[in-house]
Amino acid sequence: MKVVILAGGLGTRISEYTKIIPKPMIKINKIPIICRIMDHYVKFGFNDFYIAVGYKGKVIRDYFKRKSHPNKIIKIIETGKNTMTGGRLKRLEKHLKDETFLMTYGDGVSNVNIKSLINYHKKQKKLVTLTAVRPPARFGALKINKGNVFYFKEKSKLDESWINGGFFVIEPEFFKFLKNDGTYLEREPFEKICKLKQLNAYKHKGFWQ
Repeated sequence: MKVVILAGGLGTRISEYTKIIPKPMIKINKIPIICRIMDHYVKFGFNDFYIAVGYKGKVIRDYFKRKSHPNKIIKIIETGKNTMTGGRLKRLEKHLKDETFLMTYGDGVSNVNIKSLINYHKKQKKLVTLTAVRPPARFGALKINKGNVFYFKEKSKLDESWINGGFFVIEPEFFKFLKNDGTYLEREPFEKICKLKQLNAYKHKGFWQ
């Protein structure tokens, strides 16, 4: 199963670092966030990575050229500096259109059990399964009933219990909900499949940042 990492955003909320490097290259104990994410997937046997770059993508390209990663297959795809999350994924359609794939953001680390997440996705038979987590209320909000997401609001001011923590399992049929570079994954596409009862939530109660 292929793993997509969205790593092209501007990272404006942490601009003291991202003026120089893209957010996924910020180091935690000397290791870039993106490498920690990849190592987590490799631990579960997934090593075929598609990294969607944009802002300061050259920094990511240069890093992976310099460093050897023998247990990983890494393809770095330019998806445009100003492309939104849904647009970045849309640009990878030709690489992912034939099978279920995994996706996450390039700035979130977690100990979510990827195998359990996939098994849950297969059992529920929906287009998309996201990992729901419980962080501070300054993030967006989800409402979940029997695994189905029936309310999705990104960065809501409401104090909701569950939010989108990334770590997705996605069926290729989802691409038809993505229009162009200006598409925000977390707005119209997710809102549409939510109404169609095709957005599923895997509740993760462990570590997530």
